[in-house]
Amino acid sequence: MGMESQFIWKNGELVPYEQATLHFLTPALHYGAAVFEGIRSYNTPKGPAIFRLREHVERLFDSARVFGFREFPWTVEDVMKAHKDTVRANGFKDCYVRPLLYLDGGGWNLNVDNGKASLMIAVWEWGNYLGEEALAKGIRANVSSFTRHHVNATMTKAKVAGNYANSFLAKTESERLGFQEAIMLDPQGFVAECTGENLFVVRDGKIFTPSTAPVLEGITRHSLTTIANDLGYSVSEAPISRDQLYIADEVFVCGTAAECIGLSEIDFRKIGNGTTGPVTKKIQDVYHEAIRGKVKKYEAWCDLVG
Repeated sequence: MGMESQFIWKNGELVPYEQATLHFLTPALHYGAAVFEGIRSYNTPKGPAIFRLREHVERLFDSARVFGFREFPWTVEDVMKAHKDTVRANGFKDCYVRPLLYLDGGGWNLNVDNGKASLMIAVWEWGNYLGEEALAKGIRANVSSFTRHHVNATMTKAKVAGNYANSFLAKTESERLGFQEAIMLDPQGFVAECTGENLFVVRDGKIFTPSTAPVLEGITRHSLTTIANDLGYSVSEAPISRDQLYIADEVFVCGTAAECIGLSEIDFRKIGNGTTGPVTKKIQDVYHEAIRGKVKKYEAWCDLVG
């Protein structure tokens, strides 16, 4: 995956890609003391637009507050503009957008108050995270031997960089076993989420998803729930056991990088007919139209770069 671009936004200015560097002794590198977002910009009939930009930037600030940052030199509006400036400066139509708010200097005594907040924003061209073929055929997953974080061991509502060591362990294990994604259980043994996606189960025409208590409150998750409701489906939050995955009619996952993808197989058990199911396909189709500004009722989700 090529991640190159012309410019990266760094603390208020666009700098050439090669100059967007950090010192080795930046504490965020050593301790994972950073928060981030995953956002996408899509080409629409009115030009490039960033999908649900405000919600992503607000969650970035929420993550920073949860982690312990108290003061920021920017407002939500400042950072929204910075995202648009970065996409526009690089001339991309479809691209992935990655803001990282990190502890810069100080913090060696493990106290966030002894450092300062810095922010960088990068963009690059990136297709579907799990591959275009996965949209139609779905992907194979397994239940990981690694447990999702306990809600009081680390903050599961924040996209803290250090949290993702947990996802690295699970994802690496799954791919080495021949799967494409890992499903993680919470400390009580119920289904939580995947390494970078929220999860939904379809059974008898109804859709279920784990409670937000142990998982990240995904913006794509919210988008798909809204679309499903508008299509007439009931979506409920409920505890989901591992064996309920095996007997589901459909299972699908979602996230900014993955978008909306069905699971064809879990732990060597075929799900439904072993491909993307009809409910998943309907939601997937509307979502792919919505992110490109082609569904009037969801136009507000697309923030034009200008």
